[in-house]
Amino acid sequence: MSKPIRVLVAKPGLDGHDRGAKVVARALRDAGMEVIYTGLRQTPEQIANAAIQEDVDCVACSILSGAHSTLLPRVKELLKEKGGDDILFIGGGVIPADDIPYLKEKGCAEVFTPGTPTTVTIDFIKANVKK
Repeated sequence: MSKPIRVLVAKPGLDGHDRGAKVVARALRDAGMEVIYTGLRQTPEQIANAAIQEDVDCVACSILSGAHSTLLPRVKELLKEKGGDDILFIGGGVIPADDIPYLKEKGCAEVFTPGTPTTVTIDFIKANVKK
């Protein structure tokens, strides 16, 4: 029996709203994944440290504040610095379509915007986690 996929769900920056992140976290858990939720207002350093400490397969950052172009690349950069370059890194939230290519260039494997069915996120993680 293989071990379940471990996903860290994080809210970087000053967002005070986490309903969407909690919906995604629950869907991932219901799909058989182990989910670690870091809570609101996490720094990129806190997120990267938690990902390494928890030995996760995927980091999923949800962001609504508009700081995605700064915070998400920083999380990916720190993961790489700390030896977690093999961790699947995805983002989601209120992110303009024009910003998605930049985020992918900076290391986001995928970006999920509002209205994306949770099954799409689940299937992407299952297909792209390196086991």
